[in-house]
Amino acid sequence: MAALTTSIPESPHSGRTWDYRYCWLRDAYFVIQALNRLGATRTMEGYLHYIDQIVARSGVQNLQPLYRISGASEAAERQIGTLEGFLGMGPVRVGNQAALQIQHDVYGSVILAASQHFFDHRLSRPGNLAFYAQLEELGERAAAVYEMPDAGPWEFRGSAGTHTFSAAASWAGCDRLSRIAARLGLDPNAARWRSRAEHMRERILKRAWNGRRNYFAASFGGESLDASLLLLPELGLLPAKDPRFLATLEAIGRDLRVGDLVFRYRHPDDFGTPETAFTVCAFWYVNALAGAGRVDEAREIFAALLKRRNPLGLLSEDIDPVSGQLWGNFPQTYSMVGIINSALRLSRSWEDAL
Repeated sequence: MAALTTSIPESPHSGRTWDYRYCWLRDAYFVIQALNRLGATRTMEGYLHYIDQIVARSGVQNLQPLYRISGASEAAERQIGTLEGFLGMGPVRVGNQAALQIQHDVYGSVILAASQHFFDHRLSRPGNLAFYAQLEELGERAAAVYEMPDAGPWEFRGSAGTHTFSAAASWAGCDRLSRIAARLGLDPNAARWRSRAEHMRERILKRAWNGRRNYFAASFGGESLDASLLLLPELGLLPAKDPRFLATLEAIGRDLRVGDLVFRYRHPDDFGTPETAFTVCAFWYVNALAGAGRVDEAREIFAALLKRRNPLGLLSEDIDPVSGQLWGNFPQTYSMVGIINSALRLSRSWEDAL
């Protein structure tokens, strides 16, 4: 689940109160990735069974961004008028309207979460041809929609665009299918997916680049930045030291960073201009700095972020950059995964310890 709570506001009296007691397919990929890196592979195997049930019920053509932990699709959003909300800051919501949104990154996210199943020698039951065939259906969908508008990773309610992150996640799914096919000895399939992924990559890099601003924009042809662009090297779309990414990293550090915190975006949305930083974005920034070779700076920010945890070592979804107060649903899975991934990124490798 994204968090164990509902309706703790992102910032005081903002109306940004959401029910996070659901499984987001995008978030789940990052959780699986972090736990796999720690050797906790059973979660991945359980999650893939969960996905199998979802696909069996609804097919692959229209995956929702989120589902109940039972795998059920119902998540109708409603407000509970008899409850005041956290510190009297309602509304209190049950359900989440994002379940009805179009978010094209879901197809690539599922493939990414499943990919290790074909390469990890620790698994007693590795991926097989039948499982690969299921993933191909997701890849076909990802390739068909990657240039189409969606609500994006930040789930905008009143606007749509062709979001760079969604397109990059779709590309990543097709790229991993090529690698899986090669692993299985399916050379024609590997070549087909490789060709398709290369075409997608060229289109994404061209359409997302804003030459006037000298950075990758949050959406094709757009002007705005958002922190999900920090994940482009993580997905493998381009190297962390690519000049275009370094320019984007510099722009994010200038426009979205406040001290050790990073806003997901700064432009107004359906509820106004964001007032708090989105916690996991700071960890994405740490990882991007480390990938770019700015390791000392990354360590300094990471140490500052650890000091923002509560006495139990937990983090919420958002942090007020002025007061330091934790806001948003709690504890936030995304934020905790950020700690794991950045700690692993900044740790000495076992080769260095020899």
